Amino acid sequence: MKQILPVIALMTALFLRCTAPSDPNSDASPPDSLARVPSGWIEDRVASARERLTASEAGQLIWQAIEAHGGLDQWFSQGPLAFQFNYQPLDGSTPRNTYEVADYWSARTRHQMMPDTTVQYGWTGQEAWITPADTEMPYNARFWSLTPYYFVGIPFVLADEGLSLEQLGEQTHEERTYDAVKITFGENVGDAPDDYYIVYIDQETKQVGVTRYIVSYPGYFPDGGHMPEKFMDWTGYQTVGGITLAKGFDTYWWKEEQPAEHITEISVSQAAFQPDVAQTYFDAPKNAKMLTDM
Repeated sequence: MKQILPVIALMTALFLRCTAPSDPNSDASPPDSLARVPSGWIEDRVASARERLTASEAGQLIWQAIEAHGGLDQWFSQGPLAFQFNYQPLDGSTPRNTYEVADYWSARTRHQMMPDTTVQYGWTGQEAWITPADTEMPYNARFWSLTPYYFVGIPFVLADEGLSLEQLGEQTHEERTYDAVKITFGENVGDAPDDYYIVYIDQETKQVGVTRYIVSYPGYFPDGGHMPEKFMDWTGYQTVGGITLAKGFDTYWWKEEQPAEHITEISVSQAAFQPDVAQTYFDAPKNAKMLTDM
């Protein structure tokens, strides 16, 4: 099964790939109108991910985290996930607050701006779009199309192909001990292959409690380089359809091997799986503007 995951974001770094399903003959197909996939496809993808991850010690930690958060089969079986992602910088810069529906099977998204839901943008799996076409965005909509998708989807998105995993040993934060795993990406994979992430997996619960990352998106760093590393502290958990997600994140600059200035507060609310979303929901509307520039 070939995968090309798409990701990355302004103020929360990530990078883009898109996923192709397994052999459609492995199970009867669902109605073409719905953004769901046959159970046989899911079984094949889960088995492939399990085999790949459990082949290394770092991968085993990621697999344990996926299981502790509800399991990859459960993650894919319930259709697209909807949630509100409210990103509030503490320095007075532009906030980003959208209600997003995310198809994690094929890396497609659609955002409604809050509170003006007539402004929408998204990622079709291949390209970004915005409507109305004459909308003047205060931030990069292409960059942001898959950013919340990736952060909310951790640890499940870490089962995708094209990732390299490295164990970094133990880390402590707020009197809890974690196993740290670093995630990097293959050359020329996605919009920002120089990004990396470090997830802290709680040694007791096996759940993720911290995400560290950098932003190297070429639209912001055309000559190379990246922002300083950030430290994203998970502020709590919520369970939706048997899946444990973050309730929010507090983000800090990472300096001298510890979190420093508190720079962002993020809340994740209204989370719910939506198995009856139509496939066409993720298509670019006819009147949309396609976002080709980084």
